Amino acid sequence: MRTYFLAALSLLALSASAQKKNKTAEQFSKTITADDLKTHLYILAGPEMEGRETGTAGQRKAADYLKQQFQRIGIAPANNGNYEQFYPLYKDTLKDASVSVNGKTFEFGKDFSAALNSVFTSQQFFSEVVYMSKIDTTTDIRGKAVVIVAKNGTQLPAFNDINKLYSRQPAAVLFVVNNVDKTPSPRGGRLSMNLYRNRQNPIVVRISEAMGEALLKTDFATAKTQTLETKTVATELMLSFKKDFDVTQASNVLGFIEGTDKKDEWVIISAHYDHVGIIGGKIHPGADDDGSGTVGVLEVAEAFAKAKAAGKGPRRSILFLAVSGEEKGLWGSAYYADHPVYPLEKTSIDINIDMIGRKDDNLKSLDSNNHVYLIGDDKLSSQLTPFVDSINNMYINIITDRKYNDPKDPNRLYYRSDHYNFAAKGVPIVFFFDGIHKDYHKPSDTPDKINYDLHEKRSRLVFLLAWEAANRNNMFVRDIPLNVPAR
Repeated sequence: MRTYFLAALSLLALSASAQKKNKTAEQFSKTITADDLKTHLYILAGPEMEGRETGTAGQRKAADYLKQQFQRIGIAPANNGNYEQFYPLYKDTLKDASVSVNGKTFEFGKDFSAALNSVFTSQQFFSEVVYMSKIDTTTDIRGKAVVIVAKNGTQLPAFNDINKLYSRQPAAVLFVVNNVDKTPSPRGGRLSMNLYRNRQNPIVVRISEAMGEALLKTDFATAKTQTLETKTVATELMLSFKKDFDVTQASNVLGFIEGTDKKDEWVIISAHYDHVGIIGGKIHPGADDDGSGTVGVLEVAEAFAKAKAAGKGPRRSILFLAVSGEEKGLWGSAYYADHPVYPLEKTSIDINIDMIGRKDDNLKSLDSNNHVYLIGDDKLSSQLTPFVDSINNMYINIITDRKYNDPKDPNRLYYRSDHYNFAAKGVPIVFFFDGIHKDYHKPSDTPDKINYDLHEKRSRLVFLLAWEAANRNNMFVRDIPLNVPAR
């Protein structure tokens, strides 16, 4: 009973503290306008930004634009006098690849191809291979070369079965397929945050049927029609690879406003400014994803800057965080969470805005012109959901829809944007989202499809939440146990 009584008192106190509008907050929220959002977005999602793919010139141009805007509006650099927090990226290139079987050398691209993230500069010799007609979980394959024949020449084992195989630490896995020469064999790898692959994972190579016959000393026309038991074949196999790597950088863009009596505590407002770049020769502008959130951060930052200039600055300090690498795997926010400029234990909340510019045309019973999805505000603090609802009801009165917050929702959006890296460290979060639309990750995600009046309304709500969070007496309690399943 005591627990419920205290919880009730907490909610009553929270409600009482949020019953009266703050006229100053309301005044400065109105400096966030549809016209300004539109102006920023047509630049950030314009063709000169080339889709803002992390690690490219387009991403650098976007970072420069954000820095210029922070400087223009009077937002201070947050990283020891620097607006950027750089993190390294690595791109490896396969310089040489050689595979020989019983003294015969085979040709890369014609007879075999390698999974670039699985190989490193090395030379390995095997005097035997283990042939499996299907995944075998009993035979000892640690440190050995395993050969698996693709069903019908193309169909590999299920992903989970392959992972089980890899977990038993073979040194190499060779898949026999009939289309090696018809599939791309790239020598240039993708960007990665990790320089070295996990050496516990095997080298993965696809080989032709002719190469498979030489390796297994068998006729494939016969072998494919039979279900053979796992067996060890005495044969000589040499795998030789040489790789080079280049180092580049990407960056998060950080600006801040220092608080007053609670300046050592923080509120973060985050969005990712990267997108997917150019695919198939077509620029993917990423106007909604997440140009809309990024320009929302700019407008919210400018509103706070104007308030501070008028002597009405927030009690807590506010970090305006535009991260890159989200589309690659939440890279930038992961780097910040592991290398925070300001202590995460002193961070009250992360308000993350990822896609807030469109209305959801799939809504049937709700007003799509006055609507936003909220995710994650119930995960770490019992105070946050009632706080969010009370601020919204008092100032904006937009429909807040927590459909995607359901743990059973198959989209798993709680794990798919940058707030998650803060939540994984125990920071309470709320994630603003506008829904899944047909232009997602397509060249058609353009600025002309943004509903700027709705964009304005959502951005103003973000400002008001941040204002009230920055000025409340206490940080949000962290009273819900941290649960961090794999993404």
